[in-house]
Amino acid sequence: MFTDIEGSTALLKGLGDRAYAEALSEHHGMIRAALASHGGKEISTQGDGFFAVFSSASGCASGAIEMQRAFATHAWPAGTQVRVRMGVHCGEASETSTTGLVGFGIHRAARVAAVAHGGQVLLSEAAASVVRDSLPAGATLRDLGSHRLKDLGRPEQIFQLEAEGLVAEFPPCGR
Repeated sequence: MFTDIEGSTALLKGLGDRAYAEALSEHHGMIRAALASHGGKEISTQGDGFFAVFSSASGCASGAIEMQRAFATHAWPAGTQVRVRMGVHCGEASETSTTGLVGFGIHRAARVAAVAHGGQVLLSEAAASVVRDSLPAGATLRDLGSHRLKDLGRPEQIFQLEAEGLVAEFPPCGR
């Protein structure tokens, strides 16, 4: 899973350093709490983005739903709204002693996240096929069609994770 705050530069500009740092700290806390309760492991962070892996696809889906609900209902500084895009892919990776996890699947997950909108959870076809039969109660997948993702050789079928308390309507994927 990759996450990223939509419009983080504008958010920083609007809030100022101190309030943005507070919002970022709260954001990080919500992500880490959901990772801890759903079998997730933080691999790395960079600014407002997270890279995490999960012990199960259903844990990843449940964690993503919990995160998005927490972001949507949280009282953010200065009445702002922090909207986080998420991309999920299931694939193989190798662990190296110098760079950590490496693999094409990691790049695919990052590219899936890059076409999401704030508040949206997108899954690759591989992730959707793994989680489809073990979605949390009330959760569904919406097929958003085939999309060309930056630097990837083949189009990717993209699915949107939907559940109560999550925004369901977004403009078309892509940038």
